[in-house]
Amino acid sequence: MSRGAAAGAKGKKKGVSFTIDCTKPVEDKIMDIASLEKFLQEKIKVGGKAGALGDTITVTRDKSKITVTSESDFSKRYLKYLTKKYLKKHNVRDWLRVIASNKDRSVYELRYFNIAENEGEEED
Repeated sequence: MSRGAAAGAKGKKKGVSFTIDCTKPVEDKIMDIASLEKFLQEKIKVGGKAGALGDTITVTRDKSKITVTSESDFSKRYLKYLTKKYLKKHNVRDWLRVIASNKDRSVYELRYFNIAENEGEEED
């Protein structure tokens, strides 16, 4: 029996949905959310092939949020890795970080580093 058939027989197939909240950087016009959506569609690997999402994974965008929905297993950590890779590629990794939301653990937020706090500590 193949691995895929064994997983299907056990009922291990689960649908997961993760959201990336880009509200602050989009409002400040630091990044374009459409380019992040395109980046994720091109880079997410399914079966070892990048860009071949098929019907198993969908990437959608509403205003300043991107939602990645998967019918099979999908790692939240992999989504964070790809988001950080996008930020580095567009040279905004020094100002933004990817953090899991306190309210809902299936949501990542892009936030600014707290530079003002660090400057205040150095002056003392």
